[in-house]
Amino acid sequence: MAMATRATSNARWRGLGAALAALVCAGACVVEDEGSIYDELLVTPESFPDPQIPEDNPLTAAKVELGRHLFYDEQLSANQTQACAGCHFQELAFSDGLALPTGSTGEVLERNSMGLGNTAYATKLTWANPTLDTIEQQIRVPLFGEFPVELGVTGHEDEVLARFAEDPFYLELFEAAFPEAEVPVTWDNLIRGLASFVRAMSTASSPYDRFTAGEEDAISESAKRGADLFFSEVFECHHCHGGFNFSLAVKHQNTTFTQQSFQNNGLYNIDGEGGYPEGNRGIYEFTFEDSDMGRFRPPSLRNVALTAPYMHDGSVATLEDVIEIYAAGGRVIPEGEANAGDGRENPNKSGFVSGFQATDEQKADLIAFLESLTDEDFVTDPRLSDPFQ
Repeated sequence: MAMATRATSNARWRGLGAALAALVCAGACVVEDEGSIYDELLVTPESFPDPQIPEDNPLTAAKVELGRHLFYDEQLSANQTQACAGCHFQELAFSDGLALPTGSTGEVLERNSMGLGNTAYATKLTWANPTLDTIEQQIRVPLFGEFPVELGVTGHEDEVLARFAEDPFYLELFEAAFPEAEVPVTWDNLIRGLASFVRAMSTASSPYDRFTAGEEDAISESAKRGADLFFSEVFECHHCHGGFNFSLAVKHQNTTFTQQSFQNNGLYNIDGEGGYPEGNRGIYEFTFEDSDMGRFRPPSLRNVALTAPYMHDGSVATLEDVIEIYAAGGRVIPEGEANAGDGRENPNKSGFVSGFQATDEQKADLIAFLESLTDEDFVTDPRLSDPFQ
């Protein structure tokens, strides 16, 4: 990338840093005398609790801006062909529109790229890893993971880090983000910067948010009916996608214990005994408990209309298809097709995936509600955009 482009971005960074000034951390991290860091970086409504911020990585504007540049920089991959943003596009709520992403070396991954909005509130990260509790932990997976390879840094750690340590532009960003560090450009600090940028991806300005805040005309009558269906005990969607983030398990400053939820929604039953495709069997791959076969984390439904295709393996193309599967109480894959089986009969399936009767109008209403969760401000916010463009 041209130094002229970096200089322009550096000027924008200086302006942001001057505007937000110093930050302190006491419980939740705040801008001194100015309110929540979320109020300054990405406006969050009063109905949202403050997120939990790690004590060893207080959220600051300088870290967020460092992370923003790193997130969009292909120099972060060993072969300099792919950035984090290569699998997370802002216009798609930081998903990628593909069933399965491809890593920097051409290896196809086994899991669909999740959207990143409100990741700060997630109790567990990725689709099915019960060991990942923080964004800082999760970021090490695409950086250093070898099975599969994503950014492919393992074996090239010194080479990749030197690209940033020897670049005057990045050295200034790291020094501003970690002013007390004797050696500011380290892998730990790089990860802290990336985590801060992801943590600042707050999405809370959808039409449905405006409706719940009292703007009666913010959503259509169809979407209002769809909301009633979504939160009903007939459709039961809210049991796995409830709360302010439309996900079952969240953490924030007011939580006293760590919730976690992994559910089997009846997508597969390849052996008639609950089997899922090898390599994509949910938290069973950690616990080896039969009852954990096919259990994955229900993602947030915020911006869900932008994040197709759906499910952990991207195997469901549209929201209409998703609703049909849940209405049926699971997915049936006919004999002769790959992974054939009757997911409705999966013995590990969640009790909330029991099926329901719905008219075409009700299905359309439900989709209208899901579309009302799209936050256009989030997917166009220049503070989250590619700084090198």
